Amino acid sequence: MSQKIQSWWYAKRLPIWLWPFLPLTFLFIFFSILRRIAYAIRVIPSWKAPVPVIVVGNITVGGTGKTPLVLRLVEELQKAGLRPGVVSRGYGGRGPFPQSVKADSNPLEVGDEPVMLATISGVPVVVSPKRVDAAKYLLAEHQCDVIISDDGLQHYALRRDLEIAVVDAVRGTGNGFRLPCGPLRESRRRLKKVNWALINGAETVTGKQVAMRLVSVGWRSVRTNAEIEKPDGESVIAIAGIGNPLRFFNLLSQEGLHVEETRIFADHHQFSATDFYDVSNRFPVIMTEKDAVKCHSFARPHWYYLKVGAQLPSSFIEDFIKQVKELRHDA
Repeated sequence: MSQKIQSWWYAKRLPIWLWPFLPLTFLFIFFSILRRIAYAIRVIPSWKAPVPVIVVGNITVGGTGKTPLVLRLVEELQKAGLRPGVVSRGYGGRGPFPQSVKADSNPLEVGDEPVMLATISGVPVVVSPKRVDAAKYLLAEHQCDVIISDDGLQHYALRRDLEIAVVDAVRGTGNGFRLPCGPLRESRRRLKKVNWALINGAETVTGKQVAMRLVSVGWRSVRTNAEIEKPDGESVIAIAGIGNPLRFFNLLSQEGLHVEETRIFADHHQFSATDFYDVSNRFPVIMTEKDAVKCHSFARPHWYYLKVGAQLPSSFIEDFIKQVKELRHDA
């Protein structure tokens, strides 16, 4: 059902069967504006961290490629001699919160993406639905001098110094309507107020927009996490429990694999062995790294995942590091 709704949201026009929901969209806009004003005039308090805070988010519902970007930014900050930490909502996790995330943390407690972030980056990761609590806990427990908030562009309780919005080049901002008639959390004008708008999959960009691409960086076994060669044979079964599964399936095709069958689950789906009871053993099963985190304990030998990374212009990286260092100096 969620995939069907997203197909309506990302259509060129508002389908007629969504028209009855327009009053709810206007109500959503009204309360969003009211909330922004409340934070601006300090009716609702916000917290300023003693270190620079960078928010990586989006203005739409659905996957845009934020997590690979967060990992790349962490890597570049470390190269520059900084000590970044990551805070996340921990979507799908049941807590307790706030909680530090380790490579062996239970995704049921902390969420799937934070486990992946902690495993790959090796930097401190803390989750809490209240990102202020996560940021305070992170600084109290770890010697971090930069905080990256994975998502949270609309979480104004945590003040930010730099904002990066990620937009899918193919889906864009959909039909242009706010929730529930469209995929927008905020107006498209919001993209003009962020420091950078990274367009995932774009060939050309203008103004403060930056071209970004997700590229393959290798294959691993879901069961052992060991590096492998590209799976033998051309036909595979593709599994995806992410916000935009079509992008993943297209990437597999670009890798020269023939996708024999696709299985689409809801974003952040908590996988169990029963989800795969009828999956054929005739073909290798390919999934995303985020999904692999939740399938490790019951994975079969021929299950693999594709690691991806964010490819970014060097000019953006240089500008980003420069601004972060200037913020640290000002602090």
